[in-house]
Amino acid sequence: MANNVAVGKPKIGGALFVAPTSATLPTTADGTLANDFKSLGYCSDDGLSNATERSVDDIKAWGGDVVLSSQTEYKDTFTVTLIESLNLDVLKTVYGASNVTGTSMTSGITVKANSSELEPQAWVADVIMSGKAKRIVIPYGKVTEVGEIVYKDDEAVGYELTITATPDSTGNTHYEYIKG
Repeated sequence: MANNVAVGKPKIGGALFVAPTSATLPTTADGTLANDFKSLGYCSDDGLSNATERSVDDIKAWGGDVVLSSQTEYKDTFTVTLIESLNLDVLKTVYGASNVTGTSMTSGITVKANSSELEPQAWVADVIMSGKAKRIVIPYGKVTEVGEIVYKDDEAVGYELTITATPDSTGNTHYEYIKG
């Protein structure tokens, strides 16, 4: 049915949020997020992408027939480009909270780029799908890749992030809630 077809748009006022993994996670498509969640502001018009990879080993019988496919790996990743390159919470997400000091452009901000491992965080994406609220909750998501940062006069400076979602205590890598 045509009314089951939807496009995904960001929620007005911000669509992507991060918090420590100890934060209270939402369990519905709407409602206020816990105060621990910080907005990462505008994302590029590429939106948010979710890729799921499953690797399998095929077991073959004599003669070559595949008689069993056994899953050997599962990976759940999200990709997004953050374009608020002067947002302190964005910088802390990209470089690690301990590598960003200062409080504002007025007092000055210092960013240290190094090999320090980034901590997992809780992530929430609020999406409007053809008038219906959808909330994607990643209890344990870690930035595992930062794309090339381009400084150019005809495009916004952005941080393309790959977030790898790892299983929570119940084995789920992310949750999706839809209402409307």
